[in-house]
Amino acid sequence: MRRNIAAGNWKMNTTVSEGVELIKELEKQSIPSDVEMIICAPATHLSSLVGCGDIQIGGQNIYMQDKGAFTGEISPLMLVDLGVKYVLVGHSERREIFNEDDQILAQKLNKALEHNLKPIFCFGEPLNIRKEGSHISYVQKQLENGLFHLSEEELGDVVLAYEPIWAIGTGETASPDQAQEMHASIRKSIENKYGKVAADNISILYGGSVKPTNAEEIFAKPDVDGGLVGGASLNVEGFGKIANSF
Repeated sequence: MRRNIAAGNWKMNTTVSEGVELIKELEKQSIPSDVEMIICAPATHLSSLVGCGDIQIGGQNIYMQDKGAFTGEISPLMLVDLGVKYVLVGHSERREIFNEDDQILAQKLNKALEHNLKPIFCFGEPLNIRKEGSHISYVQKQLENGLFHLSEEELGDVVLAYEPIWAIGTGETASPDQAQEMHASIRKSIENKYGKVAADNISILYGGSVKPTNAEEIFAKPDVDGGLVGGASLNVEGFGKIANSF
């Protein structure tokens, strides 16, 4: 079933003690019952954050093997053992900085789903693609290569997050109409591949400089089901306002 989601990605920020305090303060925020709040925290924090309250905790990364000689990686078994429910797959920084391609991300999706973790699958175009006007076909290819191997049943456990790379950490934000255009295109692609029921039920988040000042206008669009929020999720009051923007 389609859900309203406010997901925060803390990236490589906060110490464990700072993260615990932040979660405790977020728990005090009044959040509507129909909004699911998720925090994707650094791996060092996960064991301390799970069980702190009602906020769902997610990992920021997952490896495509259960165990082995992969120094520095985190396996799905480790995440499951900690009680983590969600995990980011395909975040723009993993794609851009760590060179994770569609083939790797497809394997990560498979491994997450194999262990009943719910992936938040991220994708989106860089500035040059947006300027060329080929952003819709670019994103379509990302979906085809990284996502469309899944069955309809598997897709039901995935949350999608459209991230225009040109609007991440730049202060630039896609206009509500630009976000809606892309989200509608994504939902249509899902419908063409999996049918209308699957398309109507999947949550598609917008991730690109979401702030308390623009969240309400963006979330009001019919195909936008929430946000994947970076820097603003580190501010208790601001993230609380974002979660109340539906």
